[in-house]
Amino acid sequence: MNILPVYIRGAERTMNILRSLSLPYRSIDMLAAFLMMSASCALGASEENDLSNPISRTERYVALENGERLHIREVRLKSSSTTPLSPVLLIHGARVPGIASFDLPVKGGSLAADLAQTGLQVYILDLRGYGLSSRPVEMDAPPDQSMPLMRTADAVNDIAHAVRAIQTWNGSPRISLLGWATGGHWAGAYASQYPQNVERLVLYNTLYGGSAHHPSLGYGSPLEDPRNPGHFNTAKFGGWGLSTRDSLFVVWDKSIPMLDKTQWRDETVKRAYGDAALASDKTSQRRTPQSFRAPTGAMADSFELATGKKQWSATALTNVPVLVIRSERDFWSRPEDAAAIMKDAPLAEMLAIPEATHFVHLDRDNAGRKRFLEGVVTFLAQPH
Repeated sequence: MNILPVYIRGAERTMNILRSLSLPYRSIDMLAAFLMMSASCALGASEENDLSNPISRTERYVALENGERLHIREVRLKSSSTTPLSPVLLIHGARVPGIASFDLPVKGGSLAADLAQTGLQVYILDLRGYGLSSRPVEMDAPPDQSMPLMRTADAVNDIAHAVRAIQTWNGSPRISLLGWATGGHWAGAYASQYPQNVERLVLYNTLYGGSAHHPSLGYGSPLEDPRNPGHFNTAKFGGWGLSTRDSLFVVWDKSIPMLDKTQWRDETVKRAYGDAALASDKTSQRRTPQSFRAPTGAMADSFELATGKKQWSATALTNVPVLVIRSERDFWSRPEDAAAIMKDAPLAEMLAIPEATHFVHLDRDNAGRKRFLEGVVTFLAQPH
């Protein structure tokens, strides 16, 4: 039995009672953090005591400067008769943080668990501003009071701290990286600066600056500043933004090539994805409808990439095997991005998944997920 939703619902009921007492927000925030941590600990304890569940999850934290911290979830087999494979770090993209992206507590919703089942030691990162990692102080002020938060350089810094921590925990000098969408961009930027630390690199539906044309993210899109063409609309988006549950499914639904979306995507996975995204932000219930915060730096980075401005070069990956994954129905990356990475990266191979969506790792097996998983596992398990 999965107990996490039960604990989250209990925590939500408790938080509603606390708000009715008109406690200060700071006190409520402290209690919220405690309740969510208690839920995570309870989930971990339940899994450890459940002999039928071979997967173990451990919440880890990395201390940063100025009292900030990164949250990293470790997902692994409880026991294994074989030598563990090289560790792999999963890196989320814009808006939705790591656990909601890669480790939903439902069947078909955890890429992390599926990879761990093969013997991989899996780590899931929340960048600063997301999930259980520290949030910049600017995110406690109105968005228009700050520039877009968590740009590429900030993400590379967080990944560098995470990799160093994993090297210490795991003992492996080289870590594989898998980044989804903007997470792939950030993973590639890190790998280009620190290739000696990267075993293998998976770039999954990732922008790369392969073209100056992108209908939804580039020139003429809502991301462009109408008063300053060619630049991100900082005045409109500010340092951070809000996302509702419904907003998570607009483009996903449009990408699914059938009227009955449940044939393509399990409703349990859809519901868990929305639940986890909202639960990632302790302030989500303050607003109606509920919404979670995310930095806008990912969108500013993506606008530049969508207008053909590369922020890193795959030519630096001279000794790093790269798997470029692109879903045919992806709305984020373009064929030109995949082609440009394939041209630049010396050790690149391509996995194109016909008819698949941007969210293929959360779709049903027959909608591309099986092919995606097989490709990733085969690539990560190869000797360097």
